[in-house]
Amino acid sequence: MATPGVSARIGSIDVIRGAVMVLMAIDHVRVFSGLPSGGPTPGIFFTRWVTHFCAPAFFFLAGTSAFLYRRSHADLRRFLLTRGLWLVLLELTVLRFAWKFNMDYPHYALPGVIWALGWCMVLMSLLVRLPVRAVGWVGLAIVFGHNLLDDLPALTSALAEGPVAGLWKVLYLSFFQGPIALSSAGPRLVVLYSIVPWIGVMAAGYAFGTVVTAEPARRRRWSLAIGLGAVALFLVLRGLNLYGNPGHWRVPAAGTGRAREMAGLFAFLSPAKYPASLDFLLMTLGPTIALMAMLDRASGVVARVLNLFGRVPLFFYLVHIPLIHLMAIGVSLVRSGRVSPWLFANHPMGNPEPPDGYAWSLMLLYLVWAIAVAILYVACRWFAQVKARRRGGWLRYV
Repeated sequence: MATPGVSARIGSIDVIRGAVMVLMAIDHVRVFSGLPSGGPTPGIFFTRWVTHFCAPAFFFLAGTSAFLYRRSHADLRRFLLTRGLWLVLLELTVLRFAWKFNMDYPHYALPGVIWALGWCMVLMSLLVRLPVRAVGWVGLAIVFGHNLLDDLPALTSALAEGPVAGLWKVLYLSFFQGPIALSSAGPRLVVLYSIVPWIGVMAAGYAFGTVVTAEPARRRRWSLAIGLGAVALFLVLRGLNLYGNPGHWRVPAAGTGRAREMAGLFAFLSPAKYPASLDFLLMTLGPTIALMAMLDRASGVVARVLNLFGRVPLFFYLVHIPLIHLMAIGVSLVRSGRVSPWLFANHPMGNPEPPDGYAWSLMLLYLVWAIAVAILYVACRWFAQVKARRRGGWLRYV
C-alpha cells in the first residue's frame, strides 16, 4: 500500500495510515456480520461511516510516499509500475479467495481497493515524469472536475452502453452499473473502485509531499489550512447542494422529531462513494490532512501501535481479510453449531442477504474486531522485525 524506502519516515503519516487500517478492519468484520452497510440506527450508520476515511487516505498517502521515495527517479517509476501490477495480481487471486473462500474464479471477481490502487500506481509511473507541481495540478483537476460529467448524462450513458463500456466502467463507473463480462461464459468483473477519481487523489498526495517535507512548523500550518479548508468547502457545497455529488441530499419529508433529524444527518453525511464524488473526498480527506498537523508529535502506546500498523500496511491487509473470515466461521460454529453456507458466498458485494437469524449484534461485531486487531498486532510486529533485518528484495513489495 505505501511505498517503502523513504528517506526519513514522517511519524504522522504512519500513525494515520495505521489508524485507517484499524478502522478498515471494522467494516470488513461488518461484511461477515450480516449487518447492513448504513442505517437505520446511528450505531450501524456510524460503524460504516467512520470507515469511509480509509480509501481516500490509502490513495493520498500512497502518493505522498511515492514523493518521499529515496532512490532515483527511474527507480521510482520502475517500482510504481511493478508494485502496481503486483497489487492487481494479488487482488484478483489471493484476496479474491480470502474474501470468498470459494473457487468460482471463472464467473465472479470483485476488483476492489487494491486493484484500483495498483492501476493508479501504474498510471503514476507515467505521471511522475512531470514536474511535481504539474502532477499536483493534474490531480486537483481530476478531483475537482470529474463531477462535471454528472451534467452530461447523454455522454455518460452512451459511453456506458457503447463499444468501450467495459473500459468506461473500469475508468469511471462502478459496480452499480453492472458487471463487465469478459466473455459470454465469464468471468464477470464487478468493479468496486474505478480509476477516476482515485488517480487524482494519488497525484494530489504526491504533490502534498512538498508540504510534509517542509520544516515542522510550516508543515503543521499548511496541513491545518488545507485540511480545514477542505472541510469548510464540503460544508458549503454539500449544505447548499451546489456541486460535487450526483444526487442531492435532503431532509426527508416523512417522519417527525429526532428520527427525521437523524435521517437528514445520515443523508448529509452520505455523498456518493462509487465513484467517489468531490463531496465525499472533501469530507474524508479534509479531516485526514488536518490530523497530520495534530499528530506530528504523537506519542504513547496507541501511537506506537498505530505506527507499527502503518509501517506494514500491505501485510496487514493481506492477513486481516482471511483472519476475519476465519473468525466469522468460528462465530457461526459457536452460535449455531454449524458453519453457515452464506460465509462462502461472493463477499463483499456479490453475496445474497444473510439467512434469517444470522446477523450479529454490534457488540459482537466490535468484540470480534478487537480480537482481530490484537492478533494482527502480534503478526505485524513479527513482520516488521523481519523487514528490519532483511531490507530489499521481495520484501519491498509486501
